[in-house]
Amino acid sequence: MKSLRLIFAGTPIFAKEHMQAILDSQHEIIATYTQPDRPAGRGRQLKPSPVKALALQYNLPVYQPLSLKGKEQQQLLAKLNADLMVVVAYGLILPQSILDRPTFGCINVHGSILPRWRGAAPIQRALAAGDTSSGITIMQMDSGLDTGDMLTKACCPIFPTDNASDLHDRLIEIGKPALIKALDMIAIGSIGSEKQDNANACYAHKLSKEEAQLDWKKTAVELECLVRAFNPWPIARMVMNEQVVKVYQAVKADYSSNEAPGTLIKADKEGFDIACGEGVLRVTHVQPPSTRIMSVKDLLNSRKACFTTGKKFS
Repeated sequence: MKSLRLIFAGTPIFAKEHMQAILDSQHEIIATYTQPDRPAGRGRQLKPSPVKALALQYNLPVYQPLSLKGKEQQQLLAKLNADLMVVVAYGLILPQSILDRPTFGCINVHGSILPRWRGAAPIQRALAAGDTSSGITIMQMDSGLDTGDMLTKACCPIFPTDNASDLHDRLIEIGKPALIKALDMIAIGSIGSEKQDNANACYAHKLSKEEAQLDWKKTAVELECLVRAFNPWPIARMVMNEQVVKVYQAVKADYSSNEAPGTLIKADKEGFDIACGEGVLRVTHVQPPSTRIMSVKDLLNSRKACFTTGKKFS
């Protein structure tokens, strides 16, 4: 089988894992593109992306442009003479001149069964919407936002207890073989494609810290989904006694209440039961200010007086 000469473009761990799969295959990565180093940690020192760190382990050339729209960057990429560019959570828009440069164009590994969730946060939006399945789509990139023809897909379930980290890891495991399958088929010229149905597309817009504030007027089902979607970032939060409490785990309780949304109905070893616009949300694991993540049971052992029934979360 022909070995493809590849440019790999990606930044986070999701991309790094797919890059590793290529490195373990017969295909060759000739250059790597990733985001510039960013400040991280308490010292705010510059830290390379996971993709850059992996590339350096394999002595691969690393390019970190702020943009690919300039003629100089486009000429540099053209000189690499690649068969294909593989893009996984890169974070930069690729102009048409880049998309057209490699012999077989550019393909993308996307964390959704397209066109269900196009955009920056398909994993989190799937969880927030209460989806029961997800998957990976390998697509031929075009000038639109995740609108290209689909080359291959791999599906997986979303379990009721999954948070964004759980689904992220599951998508990696099914995405790696799907990517290698697509590369092998491209190499022998046997890959087909499928148009997306634009009528079924949803936009998975980027997450923000602002939307992590729980709105108790929503239903308990909606809030449970949001808590799972926002873990491990930006983490759902609620406010009581002017203190922000981060919410790491919560489930819909099996009863309803006529109390006003946000009212603490019960606080015991099972959790905080809080009235919602419809139903009751049972918060089980939290992080108060300046403390570790803990179960509500452990929190009540030391601060029970702070969480009396009838109080309101905002």
